[in-house]
Amino acid sequence: MKKEPKLEDLLEKLKNNLSEEDLQEIKRAYEFAYEKHKGNYRLTKEPYITHPLNVALILSDLHVDKVTIMAALLHEVINNSDTTYEELEEQFGSEITAIVKNISTINRLELPDDKESSAIYLRKVLVGLAEDVRVLFIKLADRLHNMRTIWAVNPEKQKKKANETMNVLIPIAHRLGIYSIKSELEDLCLKYLKPEVYEDILKQLDATIPELEEVLEAMQDSISEMLMEQGIKFKIKSRVKSVYSIYKKLSKGKKWNEIYDILALRIIVEKESDCYLTIGLIHSKFHPLPKRFKDYIAMPKENMYQSLHTGVFGIDGKIFEIQVRTHEMDEIAEKGIASHWSYKEQGTKKIQNMMEQKLEMFRNMIDSYKETTSALDFATNVNTDMLGDLIYVFTPRGDVVELPKGSTPIDFAYRIHSRVGDTTVGAIVNDEIVPLSYELKENDVIKINTNKNSTPSKEWLDFVKTTAAKNKIKSYFSKQDRIDYISNGKNILERELRKQHLSFNDVFSEEKLTKILKDLKMQEMDDIYLAIGSLRYTALYIIKLSTEEKQNVTDALIEKVSNKNKLIPKNNNKNAIVVGEYNDILVTLAKCCKPVKGDPIIGYITKGEGISVHRKDCVNILDKEERLISVSWSDNEENEYFSDIFIETLNDKNYLSEIINKASTKNISVVSLNTSDNNDTTLYNLTIKVRNSNELHDFLDSLYSLSFVKKAGKNNACLFTKK
Repeated sequence: MKKEPKLEDLLEKLKNNLSEEDLQEIKRAYEFAYEKHKGNYRLTKEPYITHPLNVALILSDLHVDKVTIMAALLHEVINNSDTTYEELEEQFGSEITAIVKNISTINRLELPDDKESSAIYLRKVLVGLAEDVRVLFIKLADRLHNMRTIWAVNPEKQKKKANETMNVLIPIAHRLGIYSIKSELEDLCLKYLKPEVYEDILKQLDATIPELEEVLEAMQDSISEMLMEQGIKFKIKSRVKSVYSIYKKLSKGKKWNEIYDILALRIIVEKESDCYLTIGLIHSKFHPLPKRFKDYIAMPKENMYQSLHTGVFGIDGKIFEIQVRTHEMDEIAEKGIASHWSYKEQGTKKIQNMMEQKLEMFRNMIDSYKETTSALDFATNVNTDMLGDLIYVFTPRGDVVELPKGSTPIDFAYRIHSRVGDTTVGAIVNDEIVPLSYELKENDVIKINTNKNSTPSKEWLDFVKTTAAKNKIKSYFSKQDRIDYISNGKNILERELRKQHLSFNDVFSEEKLTKILKDLKMQEMDDIYLAIGSLRYTALYIIKLSTEEKQNVTDALIEKVSNKNKLIPKNNNKNAIVVGEYNDILVTLAKCCKPVKGDPIIGYITKGEGISVHRKDCVNILDKEERLISVSWSDNEENEYFSDIFIETLNDKNYLSEIINKASTKNISVVSLNTSDNNDTTLYNLTIKVRNSNELHDFLDSLYSLSFVKKAGKNNACLFTKK
């Protein structure tokens, strides 16, 4: 009987990679989780704490950081105890709490059916909701332990979870390059999806294992002797091919005796040059199979995998698959992107470059999520940059660059460096001049021509592929707009000072400037110029803040919009909201009622924050008549608006996937969500983005086509009842 793991087992595995202080923090997280799960048991009859502990043990093999291990130990305390996020943050900080929160969210997602489209969609949503790549590490380790113990659930659920794992999680493990988890998950999925096939392969392997192991040992001795004679430092690992790998060969029509690479040797050497020398020595003694040599060192796979592969006729005429790689390459082959935490200060330049490219993709994904605030937009970007088809292209010096299929020279330039992208003027691909919109192909060699005086073009946004390039182009123009606003604001202020016959030094003396900045919650003079140039405040209002005749911001706005009858023509207004005859007044949409285009609205003159636009039925402005002003929606404006809605469902199962899928069919972006359970219902609170009230009402109405929905409506609004 397999003994239950203990905390000491985990700490023993971690002690060579983490400090004593880190180990104490991990022990504290374990003790917290132990207390929270005390008295709870899994279906396997084991104490519940064994699950998070096993997840942490799986991750310890990947040499991940302290935070990942602690989050793994704590990842079930929200869903399976009375722990709150506030308590977790107080005890362990915001970083760990954010990871646990993400895990709690994605663990509620399930594959609704066996359709390939559903699997692809769930994969996108799952990755999209994982703001931190470490969330995916924990999710994969969590599923691996659950698959190891899935014998405890009924056969129907076994198949469902195995199918979900095969179609959703294994592709993610592959993209992250975590072979050790991917390989075991594949074998376990086959065991439960095709038990007869699995057992048949296992029986055939078992019948030949003694003979195969004897041949493997003889081949290993022969190669070891040869390498020692040449003074090459090495390690050799031998294995028989995995059950799932054999199944894939058989499913393609091969017979058992036609599978040539059941026997495999992995040789790990010190240097990249030793890899090629080792292959040469092996080929000099054992005849290589034609077309079986693969150089994944010069041309890595999409998940950063690097190794030399060959097939040879070895001892007793048996065919052996042989892989040769360095220690760093082996680390990445087994652990993929997770190996960054153990090799971030080491590794060959080429491996480090590939690893940094992959990590940079995740960083850009997270930046994209922060900018768009939409989990589904984020998921789309992840699917393009991380889970879509990838190509490998080269710099003129032969360095490998990984890009999504469909990328252009601009994407390539920004992958090299932001400055290269910003100053790109042309591209040469395979010694031929190409347009910047040219779609790069596998193995292209790209040279980027730059001019230090050149700047990006907004037209590039029409054809660039990667999230990184899009963000950097947008960032450039945001900075440029800021510079223009500051310059414009400075000119407006100087004109107003001349008009008022005032001196800059008098109005903005050190004492007065300090007070103005404090009143306006700004940091420096440029912030004042920016506020004037972007029409947040008028120059006259800023001047009056420093003089004896200063008005408060409310009086200034009342004065500005006092003539309520002079509305400018709507088709000339560039803003979302029309206010009087002016278009330089700061207007914000109220967060309390979140009006969307088409809602009846009213303006409220705030103290210091311009005009806040509310729905007319908002309870927060019902008794504020003296500060209200007429406002209206602009006809030619096409913005998107945030709206808070609730969906009340039966609580017989989790319906999150179905709700998100319904939103997707209506082109509705889900920005955030949370759930709470009552006695017989579950309440989903969502923040979504819509273009107008008609679109919102249509979506709410469509929810009633889902049989499990009892009520749906906009929060703080009249309830939509089922028709």
